[in-house]
Amino acid sequence: MASAATQDRGQAAPQGTSQASSSGESDKRRQILEGARQVFMASGFDGASMGEIAKTANVSKGTLYVYFDSKEALFEALTTEAKAGLAENLFRLDEGDPDVRAVLTRLGTSYLAMMARPEHISIIRMVMGACEKFPRFGQAFYEAGPACGVGRLKAYLDAQVAAGRLAAADTDLAAKHFLQLCQAGMLTRLLFNAGEAPGEAEIAHRVAEAVRVFFAGYGPAAAR
Repeated sequence: MASAATQDRGQAAPQGTSQASSSGESDKRRQILEGARQVFMASGFDGASMGEIAKTANVSKGTLYVYFDSKEALFEALTTEAKAGLAENLFRLDEGDPDVRAVLTRLGTSYLAMMARPEHISIIRMVMGACEKFPRFGQAFYEAGPACGVGRLKAYLDAQVAAGRLAAADTDLAAKHFLQLCQAGMLTRLLFNAGEAPGEAEIAHRVAEAVRVFFAGYGPAAAR
């Protein structure tokens, strides 16, 4: 039997109701993703089942399959959307802002605080555990998050090079250098559960040193 959501999609909505219908479907999708997040976090990819996800999300299995036709599709959507949202929120950089040190300090501080969140570490572990069997999970996760963030930072650095605020350089590599300088060793420590998440003091120290070293290599000649 076709679900109500499927029937709704097959019928023309009366004028003025399409927006409400779309909003309702978006809410239902978020409800499913939240249920999936809880189950995947608790059981991992292999241990999770569509039945348990439907139960946790408080939807029928029929409704679940309307939105996601497999556990793989649901896992990929959950992990890539979470990473894409993270990249979008963190890397909102104003290319016209001339205070490069301040921009990098704000970015580095937000980046480390978000990277160290327990739920973010758990998502990375889940993807790493699943991508050997499903390589596309790792590729999609990388493109939605790290690659997107680096691309946005590169665009900002390109603008600063053009304005003479930074030395000419491989800005793609420079963006990766800055992010790695910020988290140097921290992510590895957290992934292996070999220490606590950094506090404000550690984050501030890490970012200050990252900015210092970055400008030593990429700053204009007068700043070196």
